Amino acid sequence: MAKILIIEDDPKIAKLLQNHLEKYGYDAVITEQFDAIIECFESVNPDLVLLDINLPSFDGYYWCRQIRKISTCPILFISARSGEMDQVMALENGGDDFITKPFHYEVVMAKIRSSLRRAYGEYALKGKERMVELKGLTLFVERMEAAKEGSTISLTKKETVLLEMLMERSPRVVSRETILEKLWDDQTFVDENTLNVNITRIRKKLQELGIGQAIETVRGAGYRLIPNWELSS
Repeated sequence: MAKILIIEDDPKIAKLLQNHLEKYGYDAVITEQFDAIIECFESVNPDLVLLDINLPSFDGYYWCRQIRKISTCPILFISARSGEMDQVMALENGGDDFITKPFHYEVVMAKIRSSLRRAYGEYALKGKERMVELKGLTLFVERMEAAKEGSTISLTKKETVLLEMLMERSPRVVSRETILEKLWDDQTFVDENTLNVNITRIRKKLQELGIGQAIETVRGAGYRLIPNWELSS
């Protein structure tokens, strides 16, 4: 069952979309906190996003760019704006398609099905799934998941990239500079604490797989992953 995240500040439209999606067997979730959309996205981990442009605080273009930093899932804009520049802006900011209000629900459903097929189904690029394996811990890069002995955890895009670097170079140290450059390549200022937060999150998620104290902080250098879990397997 595909999971759809609806980011629409008109509660009536959002509810109608949710009802229609559920009618066709989709799991539809409505965003309710428009100042915490990324947190909602990471919690829901949707397969596709329906995104309005006119939203409180920040517009849909902004939130599309933020989602694109952590995910490549299809994003379909739904808006009353019908100008060519609005559609260009939607695509330039990372959207996959644009649906103009008022819309026919069958058109929305057809575009959703088409986008899901291109991203995950029969039209998706075929090829061997990229995986990184270390002493029984397997990272599924495209899925943004890690697994060990039948247990699986979900990761964000940045957590996936970070864990991939640590696993590929284990037990060598990965410098903070290398990590920061890989994760935040837009040359904007990044607070050092931001990296610490991501490391802490990965440590907590690895604990769900029974892996503790495996990511070691090397003072003044960076981090390294010690495969200590193999000793207890």
